Amino acid sequence: MKAIAINGSPRKQGNTATLLNKALEGTASLGGETEIVNLYDIDYKGCQSCYSCKLKGGKSYGKCAVNDGLTPVLERIQKADALILGSPMYLGMISGEMKTFLERFIYPCVKYSITPPRSLFSGKPSIGFIYTMGQNEDGMRAMGYDVQIKALQALLDWFAFENMSGKTESLVVNDTYMFDDYSKYDDTAHNVESKEKRRREVFPLDCDKAFEMGVRLAKLSVNK
Repeated sequence: MKAIAINGSPRKQGNTATLLNKALEGTASLGGETEIVNLYDIDYKGCQSCYSCKLKGGKSYGKCAVNDGLTPVLERIQKADALILGSPMYLGMISGEMKTFLERFIYPCVKYSITPPRSLFSGKPSIGFIYTMGQNEDGMRAMGYDVQIKALQALLDWFAFENMSGKTESLVVNDTYMFDDYSKYDDTAHNVESKEKRRREVFPLDCDKAFEMGVRLAKLSVNK
């Protein structure tokens, strides 16, 4: 069993990366092979709207024709058994790198016909998505972040069902600790003591939830 985590954060040791690694620990606890990919290390672009993936009889039908640093990652994902995505929320949305990745990952499998899409995913992976943000739960709802997350979850639900017969789940981690030392940064909007308390008491529980996600995705793979 192979699980791949995709880190859509520029930080390799930040909140998102920590949670992704915990999820991979969960899959590894059942004997799974794991890999983490840091999108900010890769030179790639988003969908070029060339429609080569839709050209009947074309050599790139059903897959992305763009050949760049993301290509080998997409090829490895096709054989994976579990896929765990992670992204911070920037300006109410997932990071630009994650959005660009999803364009290349999902759109080639979108088929404009009534026949079932051709699946390239031999591993038929289930998908987990971990969202991190500095907003607390009330702020998340006030800013509409929860609406964005629900919309993306619906897209992933459709994609997994149509292309992989897989399951999807998500984990939202709120009120994350943003700076190593808040005194060095221009931030008077957050209560540092509250942030520190949540970091000590709640974030470890979030890490446990990520671990459990990895276990569930591994078990789904084994039971396919």
